[in-house]
Amino acid sequence: MSLKKILTSISFLIIFYSTIEKVYSIEPDIFVQSTVNRAAKTLGGNLTKEERVEELKNIASETVDIKGIGYYTLGTFRKNVNNEEIKEYEILFEQYFLKSFSSRLAEYSNPEIDVISKKKINENYTIVSSILVSTEQRPEVKIDWRIYTKDPKNPKIRDLIIEGLSLVRTQKEEFSSIIQSNDGDINALLNNLRDFIK
Repeated sequence: MSLKKILTSISFLIIFYSTIEKVYSIEPDIFVQSTVNRAAKTLGGNLTKEERVEELKNIASETVDIKGIGYYTLGTFRKNVNNEEIKEYEILFEQYFLKSFSSRLAEYSNPEIDVISKKKINENYTIVSSILVSTEQRPEVKIDWRIYTKDPKNPKIRDLIIEGLSLVRTQKEEFSSIIQSNDGDINALLNNLRDFIK
């Protein structure tokens, strides 16, 4: 192979991998807008409620850091949980989260969410600000998305702050209340999650 052909091949490979890098390095605001567009398409389509729920679960599984949220919502009680209990909690929390998220969102039809800005907090987090566009049935709602960006190729949603109220922090407080009212017994929370899933 001639030197010219070798250099051409190397140049092609450099361009190719640079393009791949750019394609898979996703800006947080684009990631959020893409995610909400997928959800809106699902909710605005001709799917049954059951089909919507399943598709919304798929979207959440791909875009939300469910495991990270689960650990956060367990709070300081995580220190008192053994390995077997934490594994069961991870499984139950994921099922709980997906059911709660999808069943609530499935009630909406054509939710239009517009991303308006982003603010990088640090290397790991970016806040993406958006609005749920008002309709005759509902007012405009401000929604901030806390995006985990440690891996820029695979950003994940860590929290939604709706009109200043953190959904993850609210969930943490609810779980803490369940455990505290049962003398710090994690099994009370596990039972609560099982009941919800059923």
